[in-house]
Amino acid sequence: MPMFQRLPRHIGIIPDGNRRWAQNHGMNKEDGYSYGIEPGFELYKACVELGVEELTFYGFTVDNTKRPSVQTRAFQKACVDAVMNLSKHDANLLIVGNTNSPLFPRELLPYTKRVMIGKGLMNVNFLVNYGWDWDLSQSRSNNERKRSFSKRIASADISRIDLIIRWGGRQRLSGFLPIQSIYADLYVIDNLWPDFRIEHLYEALHWYQLQDVTLGG
Repeated sequence: MPMFQRLPRHIGIIPDGNRRWAQNHGMNKEDGYSYGIEPGFELYKACVELGVEELTFYGFTVDNTKRPSVQTRAFQKACVDAVMNLSKHDANLLIVGNTNSPLFPRELLPYTKRVMIGKGLMNVNFLVNYGWDWDLSQSRSNNERKRSFSKRIASADISRIDLIIRWGGRQRLSGFLPIQSIYADLYVIDNLWPDFRIEHLYEALHWYQLQDVTLGG
C-alpha cells in the first residue's frame, strides 16, 4: 500500500454510473446497483488501513426517488444491504436522510444516531433519501438558535470534507453535503462505480498531495 505524506481526514464518495454500467453489460438499469456494494467495502477497508478518519457515501437522494419504481426499490435495497454488511465490521455508523418519507428504508432507522460497531475504527456516514434543501431546512425547526447554522442542520454530525471522489465522469456535486463540501477538493474518475479498482483511490490521493490548502485564506 502506498504511503502518503498528506492524507485527507474525511473523504466523500459519489459512486455514480451504476445504471450506465448495467446497460453496458446488457442488463436492466436497476441491476447495476447491487454491483456497487462490494466496491464500497474494498474502499472502506483501504481507507481504514491508510488511517482515514471519516468516510461519507452518497447513497440515494430525494430526487433519485423520481426514477421508475423498480429502480427506486433496487437502490433502496442496495443501501440496506451495504449498511447491514458494514454493521458486521468496525465503524461508527451514521445514516442521514429524510426519515419522515416512506421512501426511507425502515431497516436503517437504528442508525440515524451514530452507532459504534465493533472497534469503531472510523466514522462512516451514508446519505440515504437525502436532499440538500431538506438538510439545510432542518435548521429552522431546531430551537437551539444560539448554536451556529452548521450545528443545526440535519447533517451536523458529519464533519467538513477534505476530498470528494466521484466516479462516472460527471463533474458536479449533485447536492452532496453543501456545507461540509464548501472547501473540499473534487477528483473525478471516468470509470463507472462498479468498475472500481483500488488504484482509483490511490490516484485520487496522489493528486490530493499536489493541492494547496487555503480554506479561503
